[in-house]
Amino acid sequence: MAVRDVLFWLSTCFLLLNSATSLQCWRNTTCSGPTDTAFPGPWEANIFAPASRTVSPASILSKSGEFISKFPGISQLSGNGSELVFDFGIEVGGLVTLRYSTTGQGSIGLAFAESKNWIGEWSDSSNGGFKGPDGAIYSAFNNSGTYSYTMPDLRLRGGFRYLTLFLITNGTTTVDIKDIKLEISFQPTWSNLKAYQGYFHCSDELLNRIWYSGAYTLQTNAVPVNTGRQVPFVAKGWANNGTLGPGDSIMVDGAKRDRAVWPGDMGIAVPSTFVSIGDLGSVKNALQVMYNYQNPTTGAFPEAGPPLLQLGSDTYHMWTMIGTYNYILYSNDTVFLQENWGKYLLAMKFIYGKVGSSGLLNVTGLRDWARWQTGFNGSEPNMILYRTLLTGADLSIWAGDLSNLSVTWQTRAESLKTAINQYCWDPSYGAFKDNATATTLHPQDANSMSILFDVVDTSAKAENISSNLLKNWTPIGAVTPELPGNISPFISSFEIQAHFAIGQTARALDLIRRSWGWYINNPLGSESTVIEGYLENGTFGYRSSRGYAFDASYVSMSHGWGSGPTSALTEFIVGLSVTSPAGGSWKLAPQFGDLRSAEAGFMTSLGKFQASWNLRHDGYSLSYNVPRGTTGEIVLHCQSVGKFPRITIDGRPVSREANPQLEGPVILLNGVGGSHTIVVR
Repeated sequence: MAVRDVLFWLSTCFLLLNSATSLQCWRNTTCSGPTDTAFPGPWEANIFAPASRTVSPASILSKSGEFISKFPGISQLSGNGSELVFDFGIEVGGLVTLRYSTTGQGSIGLAFAESKNWIGEWSDSSNGGFKGPDGAIYSAFNNSGTYSYTMPDLRLRGGFRYLTLFLITNGTTTVDIKDIKLEISFQPTWSNLKAYQGYFHCSDELLNRIWYSGAYTLQTNAVPVNTGRQVPFVAKGWANNGTLGPGDSIMVDGAKRDRAVWPGDMGIAVPSTFVSIGDLGSVKNALQVMYNYQNPTTGAFPEAGPPLLQLGSDTYHMWTMIGTYNYILYSNDTVFLQENWGKYLLAMKFIYGKVGSSGLLNVTGLRDWARWQTGFNGSEPNMILYRTLLTGADLSIWAGDLSNLSVTWQTRAESLKTAINQYCWDPSYGAFKDNATATTLHPQDANSMSILFDVVDTSAKAENISSNLLKNWTPIGAVTPELPGNISPFISSFEIQAHFAIGQTARALDLIRRSWGWYINNPLGSESTVIEGYLENGTFGYRSSRGYAFDASYVSMSHGWGSGPTSALTEFIVGLSVTSPAGGSWKLAPQFGDLRSAEAGFMTSLGKFQASWNLRHDGYSLSYNVPRGTTGEIVLHCQSVGKFPRITIDGRPVSREANPQLEGPVILLNGVGGSHTIVVR
């Protein structure tokens, strides 16, 4: 064999071996995820996910957090209490393997933190017991020599950025760290962690980073089903060996904690998952476990999935139902719908049975997202019930119901809408009250949902609410009155969509930049994900007095319920959304704000959906490419309100088949599948 052939054979083997090492799924998990991105392009540079499931730190820091060198570099621990901090540069999670040599006996401690605030010999908090700290785990050695240590599966650390290594010894032992490797556990069925099935790109780099931070957060929240947080909670340390549900991968609330299915969180996380990473399999498994643990007598869903299985939440019960709608809308998984339809009907009977003589829901399952006041005729749960009824009406059609449930539930929704506006509206303030009493609390959640879910009965009310929500704003986000002093990216995710929904584009973009922009640029955060919440003073002590025992390190730095900008930028700025299962019908309604261009795309079982727009000196161009055979509604902004602009489609004047209709500031067109370009002058 010629030398050239031998070299070619060896290089090929090396490439194959390297590829097999970098492109792999978690442990023994079947690789069922995508293998490549659906929309290749320069925007892929914004993906935070690493190219390999096995990663090493990016840099070495001192115990006080000061930069020492890039990794690998000189990493020596000398004497008792010596320590170094290894920064991975982004949120990561999984199992660490150390290789080190030592001159004597002792042990190396490993401690983990999502924020630079908590680096040191104690890990940040995650175990949920509030009885003792997470502390550290240890690799012990009795003699000089070279050692390898891999964390036990039980101690898998779901979310961290910083790894602190410290030495415990009675003598003058010195340890040289030879290598550090992390086997990433999240997105377990994907061999290529960068294989996003959706994308977004616009003329504002901050918005691009925010979109991808939401997407990456959702990846870190898709976890192996046997790595949930242990319940009952451990007294100290941590344990992530709980069984979460069926399948190989499942959507949980946070990377570090709680590592459980929370349907309320999914109200934001599922739409953002669909337009970004496209991992609907984890969504399906999360929903299925809620159906599996439904009370067969009452129809009530648990508030959270196993092993936590917390009960007693009317709102999270309804979020499971809305989550079912979202999953079917995106997937057209009629098998899942049919298998669970009987349980869905029981769930609807359970929740609507709590509607009283006033026409309002009387809340008895009091648990909710963390707001202080719950119960009675709360306006927020009534907004959610309205959305539940309308989405249920669509589901009944998709399920093939023949008993006219769609009409029944739509009628009930209209009656509920009337009651909400009658009993919960505060005309003296111009927003909805927290409940149907004389309260002066005007919550962020209910008012944002009232616009987004179209519960308001006049456009004037919607504009008043949008304006009044601004009163909660600070330079770093919107304080939520129902949880005073706290900023909730979860509830603010509804608010930005509310502003978008009524064309208040500038307000929505402003809030995204204030809140999510503040966190993505905060050097004390993960700089790669979205946070669970924070305080208006800019510290991470979210919910300190509301269940978190004043332990700021307990807050999750990678929480999917805060990923609202990811779906909102796709569905409102680019304006592309699906309106029937898998996108058989769709809507394209771009908003420009202060941007010059934007584009996005996502996948369904029908194929690729993609759209882009660019401002021109004389108007704008809008291009879209969607599967043939689909139909849509296109909403075009006029150059002058009430004046019909010049419109061409694929270089020709707009046709009668497009049925253009002038409605105030916009033109409505009928859209068809395929690839098309519209120019508006």
